[in-house]
Amino acid sequence: MKRYLPLIILAILAVLPVIGLSTYMMHILILVIMWSVIGMSWNLLGGYCGQVSFGHAAYFGVGAYTAGVLYSKFDLSPWWGLPLCVVVVALFSLVLGFIVLRLRGPFFALATLASGEVMRITAENWVDFTGGTMGILIQRRTWVEKTWYFYIILIIAALTFFMIKKLVESKLGYYFVAIREDQDAAESLGINTTLYKTIALCISGVITGIAGAFYTNYMGYIDPHVVFALHDISIITIMIVMVGGVATFWGPYVGALIMVLLAEYIRSIPGLGAAHQTFFGILLIVIIIFLPNGIVGDFQKLKRLVGLRRASG
Repeated sequence: MKRYLPLIILAILAVLPVIGLSTYMMHILILVIMWSVIGMSWNLLGGYCGQVSFGHAAYFGVGAYTAGVLYSKFDLSPWWGLPLCVVVVALFSLVLGFIVLRLRGPFFALATLASGEVMRITAENWVDFTGGTMGILIQRRTWVEKTWYFYIILIIAALTFFMIKKLVESKLGYYFVAIREDQDAAESLGINTTLYKTIALCISGVITGIAGAFYTNYMGYIDPHVVFALHDISIITIMIVMVGGVATFWGPYVGALIMVLLAEYIRSIPGLGAAHQTFFGILLIVIIIFLPNGIVGDFQKLKRLVGLRRASG
């Protein structure tokens, strides 16, 4: 049963649009699935390879602008941004990796954080190419109904899940975990840590870039403050994985579901809409104290806690 669980969940999700969900509910589902894709990509680099990145907004934004610039400068469908951003973001990741992968620990994290901010400032000032702070508006919308967007992001999420699962369970995945546990020991065993960290960075960046290109097509508008946002992209991505469970297959999905639903609920409360970041911080503190491995990673511990409460009640 456990073996077929991903296929069962995929089948359930695939039939949801058929039952007649509202436009708002479809929008929420699309956001949850999109964020799970971003969370899975970060989890590969930060969770399995141990390279904690604070700059995934850079890959997201590069992917988003790849689709946007195709439309604004070359009059092409922004959907071509999905396959093209694989090349663009991979090259960008290689260049960035050459710089930041020389660093370790907090220095690597700070360097990735700076990369996102550098890309945001560049996009703001390169007005002739990116539109600056005015951003890019996609006026030619292919579809109005959200069903097609739902199926596209669902396919992307399914392919990402199975690809990362196969990758982590392969020899390459064992190299990633060895680097995470002790990079010096891995090097002493003959593992080319720079090569495998670069591979993890490129795959993680490309997946995030694809999500960014999808975001451009779905939302129809991007600007530097949205797609290169430190908090709204990079930090939220880390929180999704931390809440769901680092280095787990289902953690990013659970984290994305909780974070998106919580954000929407808080925004719906009068007077608290702007305070959702505070609630996110409180949630993260609670998770770190009581469930340091996330909801999925500490699921058995969570079951015991719930059982104890029921018994005492």
